Amino acid sequence: MAGKSPWGSGGNNDGGDGGDDGPSGGGDNGDDKGGGPRNPWLPGGGSGKRRSANIEDIFKNRGPEGPRRGGGGPRGPNFRMPQRSGGKSWLPLILGGAAVLWLGLSSVHFVQPRQQGVVTWLGGKYAATLNPGTNWTLPWPVQQVTVENVSQIRSAKIPEGNQEKLILTGDQNLVDLSYLVRWNIKNLSDYQFQLEGPEETILEAAEAAMRASVAEQPLDRVLSGAGRADIELAVMTRMQAMLDGYRAGIAVQGIEIDKTDPPQQVIEAFNDVLAAQQDAERDINQAQRYAQQLLARAEGDAEAFNQIYGEYRLAPEVTRRRLYYETMESVLAKTDKTIIEADGVTPYLPLPEVQRRSREAQPQVVTPPAGGQ
Repeated sequence: MAGKSPWGSGGNNDGGDGGDDGPSGGGDNGDDKGGGPRNPWLPGGGSGKRRSANIEDIFKNRGPEGPRRGGGGPRGPNFRMPQRSGGKSWLPLILGGAAVLWLGLSSVHFVQPRQQGVVTWLGGKYAATLNPGTNWTLPWPVQQVTVENVSQIRSAKIPEGNQEKLILTGDQNLVDLSYLVRWNIKNLSDYQFQLEGPEETILEAAEAAMRASVAEQPLDRVLSGAGRADIELAVMTRMQAMLDGYRAGIAVQGIEIDKTDPPQQVIEAFNDVLAAQQDAERDINQAQRYAQQLLARAEGDAEAFNQIYGEYRLAPEVTRRRLYYETMESVLAKTDKTIIEADGVTPYLPLPEVQRRSREAQPQVVTPPAGGQ
């Protein structure tokens, strides 16, 4: 049958091994430049020599997963773990070292002074409390540790900022009061597990105790220093009893009242009342001081009279005469005197009258004011 061979131009159909090297036989070299398709049974390359198909060539590069393709694109890197002497792998040692490091970091805990730690199972159930020092637990995540500074003094200001906090006193007056609460943790497990919000509980307990304590005192004592000290002690006692009842694990270290002022709406009237009270106290103090001076003078006069009376009882005549002379001396020293002889009236020069008239006759000198003409 005449026509073009599917295995190339001029090829032998029987696939014999006697093809020549001429144009008709040498054209099937993989390219088949004569126009026909490439013979699949010819080897690659440019030899151009035909040979018969061999069953070994067909299954030579075939594996269980299919035919193995040779050549093509570049292959990926052929990575292999480094091996120890003897051909053993380093992978088990690396995994063992990582496990030991993980156990050491998650099982050994160094708790500093002034601190405590709480151990929980899988982050939920309480297991133990760690004291300062080196402590051992099960590795994470079986047991987890939370460390807190239990000796640190913490503070909370009520109210926050410059807000107004009005509290009713015992005599039905309002006072704007702000104060500071100082506290620390005394039981870490109770602090973390008994209350959902321990800091909010502290604020609420402090406000309740402060209102109850201020309601027992009048306004004057709330504003005074002694009243503040009593209120601070009462608030601390009430607040600690309340937190212990909640098992909050909190110790109240102190209450400090920062400000006690009247409300802003009546501040001017309140200042006027305070000024009037201060004036009244000043007048009372002056009266008391004057009374004390009079009393001291009277006591001194009484003591002097008692001494004179004792001398009078020892020598009554001498004492009477002495008293007479002292009395006349004090009286006559303030009056004009004229001394005459007892036998008769003798003319005398009225020196006191002359001195008085001379003083009256002297012209009065008027001193001009400073800066006058």
